[in-house]
Amino acid sequence: MSATHEVQNQPPPLVDHDLYASDRVLVAAVREATGGEADPELSAFGKRLGRADVQIWAADADKSPPVLRTHDRFGHRIDEVSFHPAYHNLLGLSIEHGLAGRPWIDPRPAAHVIRATKMLLMSQVDFAHLCAVSMTYSSVPALRADRELLAAWRPKIAAESYDGRMRPATEKAGVTIGMGMTEKQGGSDVRANTTRAVRDGDAWRLTGHKWFCSAPMCDAFLMLGYTDRGLSCFFVPRWTPDGTRNVFRIQRLKDKLGNRSNASSEIELEGTWARLLGEEGRGVPTILSMATHTRLDCVLGSTGLMRAAAVQALHHTSHRSAFGRRLIEQPLMRNVLADLVLEAAAATVLAIRLARSYDGQESGDPERAFRRIATAIAKYWVCKRTPMMTAEALECLGGNGFVEESGMPRIYREAPLNSIWEGSGNVICLDVLRAFAREPGTWDALHAELQLARGADARLDVAVRVLETDRVAAADVEIDARRFVERLALVLQASLLVRSGHHALADAFCAARLAGDRGHLFGTLPPGSAFDAILAQGIPAL
Repeated sequence: MSATHEVQNQPPPLVDHDLYASDRVLVAAVREATGGEADPELSAFGKRLGRADVQIWAADADKSPPVLRTHDRFGHRIDEVSFHPAYHNLLGLSIEHGLAGRPWIDPRPAAHVIRATKMLLMSQVDFAHLCAVSMTYSSVPALRADRELLAAWRPKIAAESYDGRMRPATEKAGVTIGMGMTEKQGGSDVRANTTRAVRDGDAWRLTGHKWFCSAPMCDAFLMLGYTDRGLSCFFVPRWTPDGTRNVFRIQRLKDKLGNRSNASSEIELEGTWARLLGEEGRGVPTILSMATHTRLDCVLGSTGLMRAAAVQALHHTSHRSAFGRRLIEQPLMRNVLADLVLEAAAATVLAIRLARSYDGQESGDPERAFRRIATAIAKYWVCKRTPMMTAEALECLGGNGFVEESGMPRIYREAPLNSIWEGSGNVICLDVLRAFAREPGTWDALHAELQLARGADARLDVAVRVLETDRVAAADVEIDARRFVERLALVLQASLLVRSGHHALADAFCAARLAGDRGHLFGTLPPGSAFDAILAQGIPAL
Protein backbone atom coordinates (compact mmCIF):
# COMPACT_ATOMS: atom_id res chain seq x y z
CA MET A 1 0.00 0.00 0.00
CA SER A 2 1.21 3.52 -0.76
CA ALA A 3 1.79 6.04 1.99
CA THR A 4 -1.21 8.33 2.26
CA HIS A 5 0.36 10.95 4.50
CA GLU A 6 3.65 11.69 2.81
CA VAL A 7 3.91 15.48 2.81
CA GLN A 8 4.85 16.97 -0.53
CA ASN A 9 4.68 20.34 -2.23
CA GLN A 10 4.49 22.31 1.01
CA PRO A 11 6.87 25.12 2.04
CA PRO A 12 9.22 24.64 4.98
CA PRO A 13 8.63 26.70 8.13
CA LEU A 14 9.81 30.28 7.75
CA VAL A 15 11.96 30.43 10.88
CA ASP A 16 15.48 31.35 11.92
CA HIS A 17 15.88 34.20 9.46
CA ASP A 18 16.92 37.83 9.92
CA LEU A 19 13.87 40.06 9.51
CA TYR A 20 16.05 43.13 9.14
CA ALA A 21 18.86 42.05 6.82
CA SER A 22 16.47 40.26 4.47
CA ASP A 23 14.47 43.46 3.83
CA ARG A 24 16.64 45.25 1.29
CA VAL A 25 14.45 48.32 1.00
CA LEU A 26 14.35 48.78 4.77
CA VAL A 27 18.10 48.31 5.16
CA ALA A 28 18.83 50.90 2.46
CA ALA A 29 16.46 53.46 4.00
CA VAL A 30 17.86 52.95 7.49
CA ARG A 31 21.47 53.10 6.32
CA GLU A 32 20.77 56.42 4.64
CA ALA A 33 19.51 57.76 7.96
CA THR A 34 22.09 56.17 10.25
CA GLY A 35 25.17 55.67 8.12
CA GLY A 36 24.97 51.96 8.90
CA GLU A 37 26.05 52.32 12.53
CA ALA A 38 22.91 50.60 13.78
CA ASP A 39 23.09 47.60 11.42
CA PRO A 40 24.60 45.14 13.95
CA GLU A 41 22.01 46.11 16.59
CA LEU A 42 19.10 45.89 14.16
CA SER A 43 20.29 42.66 12.58
CA ALA A 44 20.63 41.04 16.01
CA PHE A 45 17.08 42.12 16.80
CA GLY A 46 15.86 40.89 13.42
CA LYS A 47 17.42 37.47 14.02
CA ARG A 48 15.86 37.28 17.48
CA LEU A 49 12.42 37.97 16.06
CA GLY A 50 12.90 35.39 13.32
CA ARG A 51 13.33 32.56 15.81
CA ALA A 52 10.63 29.95 16.23
CA ASP A 53 10.13 30.60 19.95
CA VAL A 54 9.15 34.24 19.38
CA GLN A 55 6.70 33.22 16.66
CA ILE A 56 5.16 30.71 19.07
CA TRP A 57 4.80 33.43 21.71
CA ALA A 58 2.85 35.56 19.24
CA ALA A 59 0.50 32.72 18.32
CA ASP A 60 -0.03 31.67 21.94
CA ALA A 61 -0.74 35.21 23.11
CA ASP A 62 -3.31 35.67 20.35
CA LYS A 63 -5.06 32.39 21.15
CA SER A 64 -5.22 33.17 24.88
CA PRO A 65 -6.87 36.57 25.36
CA PRO A 66 -6.47 38.43 28.66
CA VAL A 67 -8.87 37.75 31.52
CA LEU A 68 -10.40 40.43 33.76
CA ARG A 69 -10.47 39.94 37.53
CA THR A 70 -12.56 42.69 39.12
CA HIS A 71 -12.49 41.21 42.68
CA ASP A 72 -10.36 38.84 44.67
CA ARG A 73 -11.89 35.77 46.31
CA PHE A 74 -12.75 37.73 49.43
CA GLY A 75 -14.74 40.36 47.54
CA HIS A 76 -12.15 43.13 47.52
CA ARG A 77 -12.07 45.22 44.34
CA ILE A 78 -8.73 44.68 42.57
CA ASP A 79 -9.39 45.49 38.88
CA GLU A 80 -6.58 43.43 37.46
CA VAL A 81 -6.09 41.77 34.08
CA SER A 82 -4.29 38.45 33.74
CA PHE A 83 -2.28 37.75 30.59
CA HIS A 84 -0.83 34.61 29.05
CA PRO A 85 2.93 34.31 29.78
CA ALA A 86 3.61 34.71 26.07
CA TYR A 87 2.23 38.26 26.19
CA HIS A 88 4.62 39.14 29.01
CA ASN A 89 7.49 37.60 27.03
CA LEU A 90 6.72 39.76 24.00
CA LEU A 91 6.20 42.94 25.98
CA GLY A 92 9.37 42.34 27.95
CA LEU A 93 11.35 41.70 24.75
CA SER A 94 10.17 44.98 23.20
CA ILE A 95 10.82 47.06 26.29
CA GLU A 96 14.24 45.51 26.91
CA HIS A 97 15.25 46.44 23.36
CA GLY A 98 14.34 50.09 23.83
CA LEU A 99 11.05 50.35 21.94
CA ALA A 100 9.26 52.05 24.84
CA GLY A 101 11.67 54.81 25.73
CA ARG A 102 15.23 54.65 24.45
CA PRO A 103 15.00 57.55 21.95
CA TRP A 104 14.35 59.98 24.81
CA ILE A 105 17.78 59.28 26.32
CA ASP A 106 19.71 57.96 23.29
CA PRO A 107 22.25 60.57 22.12
CA ARG A 108 22.49 59.15 18.61
CA PRO A 109 21.11 61.57 15.98
CA ALA A 110 18.96 58.83 14.41
CA ALA A 111 17.59 57.41 17.66
CA HIS A 112 13.96 57.63 16.56
CA VAL A 113 14.74 55.95 13.23
CA ILE A 114 16.46 53.07 15.02
CA ARG A 115 13.54 52.67 17.39
CA ALA A 116 11.06 52.96 14.47
CA THR A 117 12.88 50.19 12.63
CA LYS A 118 12.53 47.91 15.63
CA MET A 119 8.82 48.76 15.84
CA LEU A 120 8.42 47.86 12.18
CA LEU A 121 10.24 44.57 12.71
CA MET A 122 8.34 43.61 15.86
CA SER A 123 5.03 44.42 14.16
CA GLN A 124 5.77 41.61 11.73
CA VAL A 125 5.70 39.16 14.63
CA ASP A 126 3.05 40.62 16.95
CA PHE A 127 1.49 44.05 16.96
CA ALA A 128 -1.03 43.65 19.79
CA HIS A 129 1.41 44.00 22.70
CA LEU A 130 2.89 47.09 21.04
CA CYS A 131 -0.13 49.14 22.06
CA ALA A 132 1.33 49.56 25.55
CA VAL A 133 4.80 50.09 24.08
CA SER A 134 3.60 52.81 21.73
CA MET A 135 1.67 54.75 24.37
CA THR A 136 4.62 54.60 26.75
CA TYR A 137 6.99 55.95 24.11
CA SER A 138 4.50 58.62 23.07
CA SER A 139 3.78 59.86 26.59
CA VAL A 140 7.08 61.73 26.98
CA PRO A 141 6.19 64.71 24.73
CA ALA A 142 3.00 65.24 26.77
CA LEU A 143 4.82 64.85 30.08
CA ARG A 144 7.04 67.76 29.09
CA ALA A 145 4.15 69.98 30.11
CA ASP A 146 5.08 69.22 33.75
CA ARG A 147 8.80 69.24 34.55
CA GLU A 148 8.32 67.50 37.88
CA LEU A 149 6.34 64.63 36.37
CA LEU A 150 8.79 64.34 33.51
CA ALA A 151 11.75 64.17 35.87
CA ALA A 152 10.07 61.48 37.97
CA TRP A 153 8.70 59.28 35.18
CA ARG A 154 10.98 59.58 32.16
CA PRO A 155 13.83 57.58 33.76
CA LYS A 156 11.38 54.75 34.43
CA ILE A 157 9.95 54.97 30.90
CA ALA A 158 13.45 54.67 29.48
CA ALA A 159 14.62 52.02 31.98
CA GLU A 160 14.19 49.05 29.57
CA SER A 161 12.96 46.96 32.47
CA TYR A 162 9.59 45.20 32.41
CA ASP A 163 7.62 44.25 35.52
CA GLY A 164 4.08 43.09 34.79
CA ARG A 165 3.04 42.82 38.43
CA MET A 166 0.39 45.11 39.88
CA ARG A 167 2.29 47.26 42.38
CA PRO A 168 3.22 50.94 42.88
CA ALA A 169 5.49 52.49 40.27
CA THR A 170 7.85 53.52 43.07
CA GLU A 171 8.67 49.84 43.49
CA LYS A 172 9.44 49.28 39.80
CA ALA A 173 12.51 50.07 37.74
CA GLY A 174 10.47 50.45 34.56
CA VAL A 175 6.88 51.50 33.85
CA THR A 176 4.32 51.61 31.07
CA ILE A 177 1.96 54.48 30.31
CA GLY A 178 -1.53 54.31 28.78
CA MET A 179 -4.15 56.72 27.50
CA GLY A 180 -7.92 57.24 27.86
CA MET A 181 -9.58 59.85 25.64
CA THR A 182 -12.74 58.53 24.04
CA GLU A 183 -16.12 58.06 25.69
CA LYS A 184 -19.18 56.19 24.48
CA GLN A 185 -21.18 59.28 23.52
CA GLY A 186 -18.38 60.98 21.60
CA GLY A 187 -15.73 58.70 20.15
CA SER A 188 -13.35 60.85 18.12
CA ASP A 189 -15.30 63.93 19.22
CA VAL A 190 -13.43 64.12 22.51
CA ARG A 191 -15.01 67.47 23.38
CA ALA A 192 -18.23 65.52 23.97
CA ASN A 193 -16.57 63.94 27.03
CA THR A 194 -18.54 64.02 30.25
CA THR A 195 -15.74 63.18 32.70
CA ARG A 196 -15.54 65.91 35.35
CA ALA A 197 -12.59 67.05 37.44
CA VAL A 198 -12.74 68.89 40.75
CA ARG A 199 -9.78 70.29 42.61
CA ASP A 200 -8.56 68.53 45.75
CA GLY A 201 -5.70 70.60 47.14
CA ASP A 202 -2.80 70.32 44.73
CA ALA A 203 -4.45 67.36 43.02
CA TRP A 204 -7.75 66.71 41.23
CA ARG A 205 -10.50 64.11 41.45
CA LEU A 206 -11.99 62.66 38.27
CA THR A 207 -15.45 61.14 37.89
CA GLY A 208 -16.62 59.65 34.63
CA HIS A 209 -16.00 56.81 32.23
CA LYS A 210 -13.77 55.94 29.29
CA TRP A 211 -15.17 53.81 26.48
CA PHE A 212 -11.75 52.69 25.27
CA CYS A 213 -8.81 52.38 27.62
CA SER A 214 -6.24 50.04 26.10
CA ALA A 215 -3.64 48.28 28.21
CA PRO A 216 -5.37 48.99 31.55
CA MET A 217 -2.52 47.36 33.47
CA CYS A 218 -0.22 50.27 32.67
CA ASP A 219 1.24 52.12 35.62
CA ALA A 220 -0.29 55.47 34.70
CA PHE A 221 -2.53 57.08 32.09
CA LEU A 222 -3.14 60.36 30.36
CA MET A 223 -6.85 61.22 30.38
CA LEU A 224 -9.16 64.05 29.48
CA GLY A 225 -11.74 65.62 31.78
CA TYR A 226 -13.60 68.90 32.16
CA THR A 227 -12.78 71.56 34.73
CA ASP A 228 -14.54 74.89 35.02
CA ARG A 229 -12.06 76.24 32.46
CA GLY A 230 -12.64 73.55 29.85
CA LEU A 231 -11.34 70.19 28.70
CA SER A 232 -8.04 69.46 30.42
CA CYS A 233 -5.43 66.72 30.44
CA PHE A 234 -4.66 64.72 33.58
CA PHE A 235 -2.02 62.26 34.71
CA VAL A 236 -3.73 59.31 36.42
CA PRO A 237 -1.56 56.68 38.17
CA ARG A 238 -2.88 53.26 39.13
CA TRP A 239 -1.48 53.91 42.62
CA THR A 240 -1.78 57.23 44.42
CA PRO A 241 1.31 58.98 45.87
CA ASP A 242 0.48 57.66 49.36
CA GLY A 243 0.76 54.07 48.08
CA THR A 244 -2.94 53.14 47.88
CA ARG A 245 -4.77 51.77 44.85
CA ASN A 246 -6.37 54.52 42.85
CA VAL A 247 -10.05 54.19 41.90
CA PHE A 248 -9.75 52.61 38.47
CA ARG A 249 -12.70 50.29 37.90
CA ILE A 250 -12.36 48.06 34.88
CA GLN A 251 -15.93 47.32 33.83
CA ARG A 252 -15.21 44.88 31.02
CA LEU A 253 -12.73 43.96 28.30
CA LYS A 254 -13.64 44.45 24.66
CA ASP A 255 -14.13 41.35 22.52
CA LYS A 256 -12.33 42.58 19.41
CA LEU A 257 -11.86 41.53 15.80
CA GLY A 258 -8.08 41.46 16.20
CA ASN A 259 -5.41 42.76 18.57
CA ARG A 260 -6.73 40.09 20.87
CA SER A 261 -3.82 39.67 23.26
CA ASN A 262 -4.04 43.36 24.15
CA ALA A 263 -6.60 44.21 26.82
CA SER A 264 -8.85 47.03 25.62
CA SER A 265 -11.21 48.00 28.39
CA GLU A 266 -14.01 50.21 29.58
CA ILE A 267 -13.24 51.91 32.88
CA GLU A 268 -15.11 53.96 35.46
CA LEU A 269 -13.57 56.77 37.50
CA GLU A 270 -15.13 57.90 40.76
CA GLY A 271 -13.16 60.43 42.79
CA THR A 272 -10.04 59.11 41.06
CA TRP A 273 -6.83 60.87 42.08
CA ALA A 274 -5.22 62.79 39.23
CA ARG A 275 -2.70 65.50 38.53
CA LEU A 276 -3.29 68.28 36.02
CA LEU A 277 -0.92 68.00 33.09
CA GLY A 278 -0.36 71.21 31.20
CA GLU A 279 -2.57 74.25 31.15
CA GLU A 280 -6.13 73.96 32.43
CA GLY A 281 -8.57 74.05 29.53
CA ARG A 282 -5.86 73.07 27.02
CA GLY A 283 -6.20 69.32 27.34
CA VAL A 284 -6.59 68.50 23.66
CA PRO A 285 -3.32 70.14 22.51
CA THR A 286 -1.51 68.53 25.45
CA ILE A 287 -2.66 65.00 24.73
CA LEU A 288 -2.30 65.44 20.97
CA SER A 289 1.44 65.76 21.48
CA MET A 290 1.17 62.14 22.58
CA ALA A 291 -1.22 61.15 19.77
CA THR A 292 1.16 62.49 17.13
CA HIS A 293 3.75 59.89 18.12
CA THR A 294 1.21 57.08 18.35
CA ARG A 295 0.15 57.97 14.81
CA LEU A 296 3.75 57.43 13.74
CA ASP A 297 3.50 53.98 15.31
CA CYS A 298 0.29 53.31 13.41
CA VAL A 299 2.25 53.84 10.20
CA LEU A 300 5.11 51.65 11.41
CA GLY A 301 2.77 48.89 12.58
CA SER A 302 0.83 48.81 9.34
CA THR A 303 4.04 48.80 7.33
CA GLY A 304 5.26 45.85 9.38
CA LEU A 305 2.01 43.96 8.74
CA MET A 306 2.39 44.61 5.01
CA ARG A 307 5.93 43.31 5.02
CA ALA A 308 4.93 40.23 7.03
CA ALA A 309 2.08 39.46 4.62
CA ALA A 310 4.29 39.91 1.56
CA VAL A 311 7.01 37.69 3.03
CA GLN A 312 4.54 34.90 3.76
CA ALA A 313 3.19 35.08 0.21
CA LEU A 314 6.67 35.09 -1.32
CA HIS A 315 7.86 32.22 0.86
CA HIS A 316 4.82 30.07 0.10
CA THR A 317 4.84 30.63 -3.65
CA SER A 318 8.60 30.08 -3.86
CA HIS A 319 8.18 26.52 -2.60
CA ARG A 320 4.79 25.42 -3.87
CA SER A 321 4.20 24.20 -7.41
CA ALA A 322 1.11 23.98 -9.60
CA PHE A 323 0.63 23.16 -13.26
CA GLY A 324 4.26 22.15 -13.65
CA ARG A 325 5.91 25.29 -12.26
CA ARG A 326 6.50 26.97 -8.93
CA LEU A 327 3.77 29.46 -8.20
CA ILE A 328 6.24 32.33 -8.16
CA GLU A 329 7.16 31.48 -11.76
CA GLN A 330 3.58 31.79 -13.00
CA PRO A 331 3.25 35.13 -14.90
CA LEU A 332 0.04 36.34 -13.27
CA MET A 333 1.18 35.32 -9.81
CA ARG A 334 4.45 37.17 -10.42
CA ASN A 335 2.47 40.30 -11.12
CA VAL A 336 0.49 39.93 -7.91
CA LEU A 337 3.58 39.25 -5.82
CA ALA A 338 5.54 42.10 -7.37
CA ASP A 339 2.67 44.46 -6.64
CA LEU A 340 2.62 43.33 -3.01
CA VAL A 341 6.38 43.91 -2.74
CA LEU A 342 5.92 47.32 -4.33
CA GLU A 343 3.21 48.33 -1.86
CA ALA A 344 5.26 47.23 1.15
CA ALA A 345 8.35 48.99 -0.21
CA ALA A 346 6.48 52.26 -0.74
CA ALA A 347 5.14 52.07 2.81
CA THR A 348 8.63 51.33 4.12
CA VAL A 349 10.40 54.30 2.55
CA LEU A 350 7.59 56.58 3.71
CA ALA A 351 7.64 55.18 7.26
CA ILE A 352 11.40 55.58 7.66
CA ARG A 353 11.37 59.08 6.13
CA LEU A 354 8.62 59.99 8.56
CA ALA A 355 10.60 58.58 11.47
CA ARG A 356 13.59 60.69 10.41
CA SER A 357 11.48 63.80 10.89
CA TYR A 358 11.05 62.86 14.56
CA ASP A 359 14.79 63.00 15.20
CA GLY A 360 16.34 66.32 16.15
CA GLN A 361 13.29 67.55 18.04
CA GLU A 362 15.46 68.89 20.82
CA SER A 363 17.58 71.20 18.65
CA GLY A 364 15.54 73.62 16.62
CA ASP A 365 13.25 71.01 15.12
CA PRO A 366 13.69 72.06 11.48
CA GLU A 367 11.29 69.40 10.22
CA ARG A 368 8.35 70.27 12.42
CA ALA A 369 6.12 71.38 9.54
CA PHE A 370 6.93 68.35 7.40
CA ARG A 371 6.35 66.01 10.34
CA ARG A 372 3.02 67.66 11.05
CA ILE A 373 1.59 67.05 7.59
CA ALA A 374 3.43 63.86 6.61
CA THR A 375 2.29 62.04 9.76
CA ALA A 376 -1.34 62.62 8.87
CA ILE A 377 -0.88 61.73 5.19
CA ALA A 378 1.03 58.53 5.96
CA LYS A 379 -1.36 57.55 8.76
CA TYR A 380 -4.30 57.78 6.39
CA TRP A 381 -2.90 56.04 3.34
CA VAL A 382 -0.62 53.31 4.69
CA CYS A 383 -3.19 52.21 7.27
CA LYS A 384 -5.97 52.21 4.66
CA ARG A 385 -3.98 50.08 2.23
CA THR A 386 -3.01 47.42 4.75
CA PRO A 387 -6.32 45.47 4.91
CA MET A 388 -6.52 45.22 1.13
CA MET A 389 -2.89 44.27 0.77
CA THR A 390 -2.95 41.60 3.48
CA ALA A 391 -6.12 40.10 1.99
CA GLU A 392 -4.38 39.73 -1.37
CA ALA A 393 -1.33 38.18 0.25
CA LEU A 394 -3.54 35.73 2.12
CA GLU A 395 -5.09 34.65 -1.18
CA CYS A 396 -1.62 33.80 -2.52
CA LEU A 397 -1.57 30.96 0.02
CA GLY A 398 -4.96 29.74 -1.13
CA GLY A 399 -6.86 27.66 1.40
CA ASN A 400 -3.70 27.30 3.47
CA GLY A 401 -3.79 31.04 4.10
CA PHE A 402 -7.30 30.81 5.51
CA VAL A 403 -6.15 28.36 8.17
CA GLU A 404 -5.11 29.81 11.53
CA GLU A 405 -1.85 27.86 11.67
CA SER A 406 -0.51 29.80 8.69
CA GLY A 407 -0.53 33.01 10.73
CA MET A 408 -2.21 34.90 7.90
CA PRO A 409 -5.64 35.18 9.59
CA ARG A 410 -4.00 36.89 12.55
CA ILE A 411 -2.29 39.39 10.25
CA TYR A 412 -5.56 39.97 8.41
CA ARG A 413 -7.55 40.56 11.60
CA GLU A 414 -4.93 43.00 12.80
CA ALA A 415 -4.83 44.94 9.55
CA PRO A 416 -7.84 47.31 10.02
CA LEU A 417 -6.89 48.47 13.51
CA ASN A 418 -4.39 51.21 12.76
CA SER A 419 -6.76 52.91 10.37
CA ILE A 420 -9.23 53.27 13.26
CA TRP A 421 -6.85 53.90 16.16
CA GLU A 422 -5.74 57.51 16.77
CA GLY A 423 -8.13 58.99 14.23
CA SER A 424 -10.16 57.14 11.61
CA GLY A 425 -9.86 57.95 7.91
CA ASN A 426 -12.27 60.88 7.80
CA VAL A 427 -10.78 62.46 10.91
CA ILE A 428 -7.28 62.28 9.45
CA CYS A 429 -8.31 63.67 6.04
CA LEU A 430 -10.01 66.62 7.69
CA ASP A 431 -6.88 67.12 9.77
CA VAL A 432 -4.84 67.40 6.56
CA LEU A 433 -7.18 70.07 5.20
CA ARG A 434 -7.10 71.89 8.53
CA ALA A 435 -3.29 71.84 8.59
CA PHE A 436 -3.01 73.33 5.11
CA ALA A 437 -5.60 76.02 5.95
CA ARG A 438 -4.24 77.04 9.36
CA GLU A 439 -0.55 76.19 9.10
CA PRO A 440 0.72 77.46 5.73
CA GLY A 441 4.19 76.14 6.42
CA THR A 442 2.96 72.58 6.11
CA TRP A 443 2.36 72.86 2.37
CA ASP A 444 5.70 74.60 1.87
CA ALA A 445 7.48 71.80 3.74
CA LEU A 446 5.73 69.06 1.78
CA HIS A 447 6.29 70.82 -1.53
CA ALA A 448 9.98 71.27 -0.75
CA GLU A 449 10.24 67.54 -0.06
CA LEU A 450 8.61 66.67 -3.39
CA GLN A 451 10.90 69.07 -5.27
CA LEU A 452 13.90 66.99 -4.23
CA ALA A 453 12.90 64.49 -6.93
CA ARG A 454 12.15 67.08 -9.58
CA GLY A 455 13.27 66.03 -13.06
CA ALA A 456 13.93 62.41 -12.11
CA ASP A 457 10.66 61.06 -13.57
CA ALA A 458 8.34 62.90 -15.94
CA ARG A 459 5.27 61.13 -14.56
CA LEU A 460 6.10 62.31 -11.08
CA ASP A 461 6.68 65.88 -12.27
CA VAL A 462 3.22 65.90 -13.84
CA ALA A 463 1.65 64.48 -10.69
CA VAL A 464 3.24 67.19 -8.55
CA ARG A 465 1.90 69.93 -10.82
CA VAL A 466 -1.59 68.42 -10.70
CA LEU A 467 -1.31 68.20 -6.93
CA GLU A 468 -0.61 71.92 -6.70
CA THR A 469 -3.87 72.61 -8.52
CA ASP A 470 -5.76 70.04 -6.44
CA ARG A 471 -4.65 71.71 -3.21
CA VAL A 472 -6.43 74.93 -4.08
CA ALA A 473 -9.64 73.11 -5.01
CA ALA A 474 -9.57 70.75 -2.03
CA ALA A 475 -9.45 73.61 0.46
CA ASP A 476 -13.12 74.35 -0.30
CA VAL A 477 -14.41 70.84 -1.08
CA GLU A 478 -14.43 68.68 2.05
CA ILE A 479 -16.35 65.91 0.31
CA ASP A 480 -13.34 65.23 -1.95
CA ALA A 481 -10.79 65.13 0.89
CA ARG A 482 -10.10 61.40 0.67
CA ARG A 483 -9.14 61.53 -3.00
CA PHE A 484 -6.91 64.52 -2.32
CA VAL A 485 -5.05 62.91 0.61
CA GLU A 486 -4.66 59.68 -1.35
CA ARG A 487 -2.99 61.63 -4.13
CA LEU A 488 -0.73 63.38 -1.66
CA ALA A 489 0.40 60.04 -0.28
CA LEU A 490 1.03 58.46 -3.67
CA VAL A 491 3.08 61.40 -4.90
CA LEU A 492 5.11 61.47 -1.68
CA GLN A 493 5.76 57.72 -1.90
CA ALA A 494 6.75 58.03 -5.55
CA SER A 495 9.13 60.87 -4.73
CA LEU A 496 10.83 58.82 -2.03
CA LEU A 497 11.13 55.72 -4.22
CA VAL A 498 12.58 57.75 -7.11
CA ARG A 499 15.19 59.21 -4.77
CA SER A 500 15.94 55.89 -3.10
CA GLY A 501 17.84 54.42 -6.02
CA HIS A 502 15.50 51.44 -6.31
CA HIS A 503 14.91 52.07 -10.00
CA ALA A 504 12.74 49.06 -10.76
CA LEU A 505 10.45 49.84 -7.83
CA ALA A 506 10.26 53.54 -8.67
CA ASP A 507 9.47 52.96 -12.34
CA ALA A 508 6.74 50.40 -11.61
CA PHE A 509 5.23 52.59 -8.91
CA CYS A 510 5.03 55.66 -11.12
CA ALA A 511 3.60 53.59 -13.97
CA ALA A 512 0.98 51.82 -11.86
CA ARG A 513 0.07 54.46 -9.28
CA LEU A 514 0.54 57.80 -11.03
CA ALA A 515 0.17 57.32 -14.80
CA GLY A 516 -3.04 56.16 -16.44
CA ASP A 517 -5.46 53.58 -15.09
CA ARG A 518 -3.83 50.26 -14.34
CA GLY A 519 -6.74 48.85 -12.35
CA HIS A 520 -7.76 49.04 -8.72
CA LEU A 521 -6.57 45.64 -7.43
CA PHE A 522 -3.12 44.22 -6.84
CA GLY A 523 -1.54 42.34 -9.73
CA THR A 524 -2.10 45.01 -12.38
CA LEU A 525 1.45 46.25 -12.94
CA PRO A 526 2.28 47.02 -16.61
CA PRO A 527 3.58 44.02 -18.60
CA GLY A 528 6.96 45.66 -19.12
CA SER A 529 7.70 46.02 -15.41
CA ALA A 530 11.00 44.64 -14.11
CA PHE A 531 9.38 41.78 -12.22
CA ASP A 532 12.62 39.92 -11.50
CA ALA A 533 14.23 42.98 -9.94
CA ILE A 534 11.12 43.87 -7.94
CA LEU A 535 10.74 40.36 -6.54
CA ALA A 536 14.42 40.24 -5.67
CA GLN A 537 13.84 43.24 -3.39
CA GLY A 538 11.20 41.38 -1.42
CA ILE A 539 12.12 37.71 -1.15
CA PRO A 540 13.48 37.00 2.36
CA ALA A 541 15.29 33.73 1.62
CA LEU A 542 15.09 30.95 -0.95
